[in-house]
Amino acid sequence: MNIVVLTAALSSLNAGLYSTGRVMHSIAMSGSAPRFTARMSKSGVPYGGIVLTAVITLFGVALNAFKPGEAFEIVLNMSALGIIAGWATIVLCQLRLHKLANAGIMQRPRFRMPFSPYSGYLTLLFLLVVLVTMASDKPIGTWTVATLIIVIPALTAGWYLVRKRVMAVARERLGHTGPFPAVANPPVRSRD
Repeated sequence: MNIVVLTAALSSLNAGLYSTGRVMHSIAMSGSAPRFTARMSKSGVPYGGIVLTAVITLFGVALNAFKPGEAFEIVLNMSALGIIAGWATIVLCQLRLHKLANAGIMQRPRFRMPFSPYSGYLTLLFLLVVLVTMASDKPIGTWTVATLIIVIPALTAGWYLVRKRVMAVARERLGHTGPFPAVANPPVRSRD
């Protein structure tokens, strides 16, 4: 039974490495990830993204070595923080769009968020309640939410480091709809 579980876990890790390597390559090509993650081998393997993913995976291994009973809950809380941040960003962007549309600066899309902007404010309130609930789950939830004191400034500093490159790519694509022409990967050569 252990061999079956171990094989399934390794298969999942392999699929995760492959997919995140490809995703990292793609977003590096758009200027939104470190440049080294765009590197490809001669056979078309995105080794830059795979290396970064493997290094991050080692943090999980170290966490499990130091806190084996709490590692799963810590990782679960960290992923929940990422999901909350993603949804909060979406709602904040929608509220900004609503404000710009009311000022006549932007045109609103045909589909409008129901009960906007009030539904956006309610969603943000709900996400805040979830965050407070997580923080009250002592000690792991409290420490996980407390990491935001370090993570938010680090992400902000990271944005200021890469914003010129990201904005240059955005200006290049301004007004373009549909698939954007990108540099193609070299064709994979067969090993005769």
